[in-house]
Amino acid sequence: MNTEQATTESTLYAESIGHIGSFTITNALLTSWVVVFIIIIIAIVVKTKLKKIPKGIQNIFEILIEGAEGLCDQVTGNRAITNKAFPIVFAIFVFVLLNNWIGILPIGGFGLIQMSEHGKMFIPLFRSGTADINGTLPLAIMSVIGANVFGIISIGVWKTINKYVNLKALGSIFTKIKKDPGILMTAPIMFAVGILELVGEFAKIASLSFRLFGNVFAGEVLLVSMGAIMAYVLPTPFLLLEVFVGLIQAFIFAILTLVYYTISSMDHEEEHDEKEEHSKGELKEAH
Repeated sequence: MNTEQATTESTLYAESIGHIGSFTITNALLTSWVVVFIIIIIAIVVKTKLKKIPKGIQNIFEILIEGAEGLCDQVTGNRAITNKAFPIVFAIFVFVLLNNWIGILPIGGFGLIQMSEHGKMFIPLFRSGTADINGTLPLAIMSVIGANVFGIISIGVWKTINKYVNLKALGSIFTKIKKDPGILMTAPIMFAVGILELVGEFAKIASLSFRLFGNVFAGEVLLVSMGAIMAYVLPTPFLLLEVFVGLIQAFIFAILTLVYYTISSMDHEEEHDEKEEHSKGELKEAH
C-alpha cells in the first residue's frame, strides 16, 4: 500500500495546470479568466435589469457607484475628470478585488497532482492573479500608460511630452536670456526635472506591481503555513484578515491609478504662467 502523500508548497511563480498548444495555462491565469467571466455576467445581469425606478440589484449598484464617484471627486476635484476616468478605475478595482478574494477562498481541495523532483506535488487550480508578478506587472503598465494617454487626450501631445522632455524650457534660453539672464540656470534645471519625471513613470510601475504582488502573495503563504500547522481552526482569523487586506490593496491600486490620471490631465504650464503673472502683479502693486 502506497502511503506517499502529495505535498503543497507556495512558489513565487504561478504553477502550470495545462496547455493549449504551446500556450501554458497557469492557475493564476485561470483565476483571472474566471474573474473576467464573473464581471461580464454581472454586467449583463445589471444591464438587463435596468429600469427608470431602480429596484433590487440595480439599486445596490447605483448606491455603490454614486458613493465611488463621490470618493473619486475628492481625489480629482473635478467631476468632468471623474466621469472620464471612473469607468477604467472602477473596473480595475473590481478586477483586483475579485482576484484577491478568489485566491483565498477555501477551495484548496480542487487541484491536480503532478510529479516533480521532490515527489508528488499538489497544484491548486485557483491562485490569485495578483499573487503572480505576471499578473500585477501588466496591470501597473496599463495604469501608467493609460494615464499618459489620458493626459494626451486632456491637454494634448505637445504638453504631455514636455512634462518629460522639456524642450520648451531649453528653447526659452534663446527667447528670454536678454530680459532674464537667470534663465541660463533655471532652464537646465527644469529640463532635468522633466527627465526625473520620466524615470518616475517607471518607478510608478514598479511600485504598483510589487506592492500588490507582495501583499497578496504574502497573505496566501501565511494561510498555507497556518493551515499546515492546524487545518481549519488556525487559518480562520487570518482568512478574515486577508479578506480585509484584499479590499484595501484593491482600493489603493485603484486610487493611485486615479491620482496618476488626475495629474496627467493637469496643465502645469498654465499653472506656472498664472503664478508668474500673479507674482508680477504683486510686484507692480508693491511699487
